[in-house]
Amino acid sequence: MQEVTEMGARRFGRINWLGLYTLAAREMQRFMSVWTQTLGAPLMTAGLFMVIFSIAIGPRRGDVMGVDFTTFIAPGILMMTVIQNAFANTCSSIVISKVQGNIVDTLMPPLAPLELVLGYLAGGVGRGTVVALVIALGLFVFLGLVPAYPLVALAFVVLGAAFLGLLGMIAGIFANKFDQMAAITNFIVTPLAFLSGTFYSVEALPPGLYEISHVNPVFYLIDGVRFGMIGVSDANPAFGFAVVLGSTLAVGVLAWNMFRRGYRLKA
Repeated sequence: MQEVTEMGARRFGRINWLGLYTLAAREMQRFMSVWTQTLGAPLMTAGLFMVIFSIAIGPRRGDVMGVDFTTFIAPGILMMTVIQNAFANTCSSIVISKVQGNIVDTLMPPLAPLELVLGYLAGGVGRGTVVALVIALGLFVFLGLVPAYPLVALAFVVLGAAFLGLLGMIAGIFANKFDQMAAITNFIVTPLAFLSGTFYSVEALPPGLYEISHVNPVFYLIDGVRFGMIGVSDANPAFGFAVVLGSTLAVGVLAWNMFRRGYRLKA
């Protein structure tokens, strides 16, 4: 008879499904238990961005790529909020565990590095996707915005949450203090989100910045969601999806390797 368990209740087949489910459920419960902070606050922030930019710039800006300015920036604000929350979920979870000294409670159970990555990633993707759905509902209610290609928009949202969730894991493993986590967020994640076509078309950029924007995976995320929401984009959505998918796999391998080696996790 084929052996299907190892070390007692460690595994069922090749994957420790029970352990993976438990870690994923913990990460999901972690942000759902404080939904006013993790879901309500992003909705409020996105709404404020919409109001401020619409009032301050919208009337003078005119149409962008054939759509009014408010409609144009709505998908960018949605995606910017998604990636910020996905990053924050995985990064803060790991950093808090390290600071409080209970990261060992996650490392000690019989979970393989891949299972740790997937468990943490479930929280980041879950939070990012729920935030996207909440903001999309708000855009429908207040702007009447219905996604032109909903499955395309959802695919980019999930992939974007996965990409930034994995980056959040890497940042969380690297950071040993809250100020290090804040520095990564303020000097890397936020500039990437703001300088990736969230509030403008990259066609308006000068040649040097235009080329630089096209090597930034976050640009393709925002551009892809914009295509899925309103049907216009600066780049080919299929090419953008391929770029982000490759980038996600690359950072996923790096996060897996850091867990496998115990980099900055084991005393």
